[in-house]
Amino acid sequence: MAITAAMVKELREMTGVGMLDCKKALAETDGNMEAAVEYLREKGLAASQKKAGRIAAEGIVDILLSADNKKGVVVEVNSETDFVAKNPVFQEFVGQVAAQALDSNAADAEALLAEAWKLDNTMTVADALSQKVAVIGENLQIRRFEKAEAQNGRLVSYIHGGGKIGVMVQLACEKDAPELEEVGKNVAMQIAAMNPKFVKTDDVPEEFINHEKEILTKQAQEDPKNANKPANIIEKMIVGRLNKELKEFCLVEQPYVKDGDMSVKQYVDSVAKAIGTPISVEGFVRFETGEGLEKKNENFADEVAKAMQ
Repeated sequence: MAITAAMVKELREMTGVGMLDCKKALAETDGNMEAAVEYLREKGLAASQKKAGRIAAEGIVDILLSADNKKGVVVEVNSETDFVAKNPVFQEFVGQVAAQALDSNAADAEALLAEAWKLDNTMTVADALSQKVAVIGENLQIRRFEKAEAQNGRLVSYIHGGGKIGVMVQLACEKDAPELEEVGKNVAMQIAAMNPKFVKTDDVPEEFINHEKEILTKQAQEDPKNANKPANIIEKMIVGRLNKELKEFCLVEQPYVKDGDMSVKQYVDSVAKAIGTPISVEGFVRFETGEGLEKKNENFADEVAKAMQ
């Protein structure tokens, strides 16, 4: 029986298995769909469909920069357990996803999944992911990626905790001095530790400022200590607290973690003065594994017991 693309597509949707394996299963079973499903189950491949419903909130963040440090990408790929996140096979796959994303024109993870897989263009990225699910035995998700490009200066990356946090910093500088690498690493470590939301106060959206001001105003109004204070005094208090809060949110205005006597901007400026060329932080990307995702509450003993079953 001739195996059609529609049959392969139907089997893939039923099982979540890659297209090549689906085609082979149909060929081996003479196009019998039910028999093909059983064939894939016997091979341990069709189980990936069941795994796809399980929560994947662990995993790692990886960063790949071009050879000239001008282009870079940060990716997050999730697994169900930290145990798998430390698996070399999984980590190699995440590196391959980063290489795919660096050269991709995809706008998001969904578009990336639909692309041809660079390592084997007979399958899509989604197919490659499905095959890896079958091999590793856990649900895996390519959750997100973000790219950056440095016109002048360079990109610098920093991975913390074996992939728990990944930071990519974009530095602008007319001279590609060797000191930029150290500056970038130190700034990236600052970002990893302090989790700023913006580079500088000029980057803070007005709606964000208004929202924070509303919260501070409500707090001030509900504080009994302010009951008899004039409105203009309360307003000054709110503005003062808001300005202090914005300094915590904005990278270059934060106290520098390696020397609390200076801000991050003062640290960067001190290096710029030493090399005789201005340096500025143009942007950054910070991914933390699993942030915003629901995590399972299982202990390691249960995890091992399930694996043995």
